[in-house]
Amino acid sequence: MLIGIDPILTPDLLRHLRAMGHGDELVIADANFPAESCSNRIERLAGVSATEALRAILSIMPLDSFIKAPARTMQVVGDPDATPDIVAEFQRIIDETADNPTPITAVERHAFYRETEKSYCVVQTAERRFYGNIILSKGIVPPG
Repeated sequence: MLIGIDPILTPDLLRHLRAMGHGDELVIADANFPAESCSNRIERLAGVSATEALRAILSIMPLDSFIKAPARTMQVVGDPDATPDIVAEFQRIIDETADNPTPITAVERHAFYRETEKSYCVVQTAERRFYGNIILSKGIVPPG
């Protein structure tokens, strides 16, 4: 255990978060997400929801402030303008926790998978709600 570090953040996940550089991307994925097909670097958080993972990760990882969309979710298939409840919850967590609160941008499902393939790491959670996936672009920690 560490002071100030959420205990759901595993040692391996902490190592990945620390190893990521500015602009590297991390995907928080739900239990249905095809993580094995999309990434070679996967960390699993058994028993943890995607929203719990997001809150814990954003408590120590900065969001990129140099790009337009540092937080992206998957569009609802057949209804790209819909906002699932979990995405609304993701937005509340970003607004409350992120160092750089930003509106979430939704991307088409297959584009989301392609972006995941280029990501640094996928964090697969036990989330069962549909569309419980989000891509985060890592920002910088300023000196001082």
